[in-house]
Amino acid sequence: MADTILVTGGAGYIGSHIVVELAQAGYAPVVLDNFANSSPAVLPRLEALAGRRVPCIEGDVRDVAALRRVFHDHAIAAVIHCAGLKAVGESGERPLAYYDVNVAGSLALAEAMGEAGVTTLVFSSSATVYGQPERLPVAEDAPVAPNSVYGRTKLVVEDFLRDLAPAGPNWRIAILRYFNPAGAHPSGTIGEAPLGRPNNLVPLLCRIAGGEFAELSIFGRDWPTPDGTGVRDYLHVQDLAEGHIAAMKYLARTPGVATFNLGVGRGFSVLEVVAAFERACGRTIPRQFAPRRAGDIACVYADPARANASFGWRAARGLDSICADAWRWQAGGGKY
Repeated sequence: MADTILVTGGAGYIGSHIVVELAQAGYAPVVLDNFANSSPAVLPRLEALAGRRVPCIEGDVRDVAALRRVFHDHAIAAVIHCAGLKAVGESGERPLAYYDVNVAGSLALAEAMGEAGVTTLVFSSSATVYGQPERLPVAEDAPVAPNSVYGRTKLVVEDFLRDLAPAGPNWRIAILRYFNPAGAHPSGTIGEAPLGRPNNLVPLLCRIAGGEFAELSIFGRDWPTPDGTGVRDYLHVQDLAEGHIAAMKYLARTPGVATFNLGVGRGFSVLEVVAAFERACGRTIPRQFAPRRAGDIACVYADPARANASFGWRAARGLDSICADAWRWQAGGGKY
């Protein structure tokens, strides 16, 4: 019988891709989502791609009673925790909401897991915990100095999980520090569908090329990078989803807590991403330069060697695949 895996935030951008990969790897995913930044319309698409029914519970990760019902009604073997707020800029404007959802939600989840005897957890963290790294590529043992509220909430949860694991001999926890997930499922049927104006570069390029927004604002042209624009490690969402499956299998044989970068291992500037997207969509992206934003950094990209050594994962898709799959999703509507 397939292990049942609870995916919090499983109707969201990253969670939905993880759900599909879990099903295709032989697991039985169950989704918990409050649909604050996602849509129930993704569910039939998930089931079509997964080739199986995917139970979905509408609920909030902060609601311990709702979590208890999930663990009572489903024989959950492990949890992948993706639910959370994730916009760097917004986090500075809404710190209470970010600490409430990201930190309190993780505490409530851990409480319900402990009560249910479920002690295997994959946590969606972020490379924002590093801030501006002292050296590149950045490895997991680099100093952490997040310069946004969002990054600080992720680090608080990381520290909590590192305290939690030694408190019980059965805890198995993988902390995955994502770099910059982008792209869409190659089928074009699920992808990133943010509400309002996207905060991330690739979905914003999709909406501009699709005619929804007029132009791209590039924040800063004087960063200490080869072309003056910010450099990030863009990771295909499919590679990211596959990384969660590899981490689940790793935890099945490895107790304790460990931290892993999930990234490609090289950076691309904003202008390089724009050029790749223009190749994918065959259109010109209007752009203007704007002042730097608070909380932004010049350059960050991963050293993903630990994930490769520990569970054989490495990114297999490049920037052109990210842009081609994102545009396929957008050309099909880009929304649920």
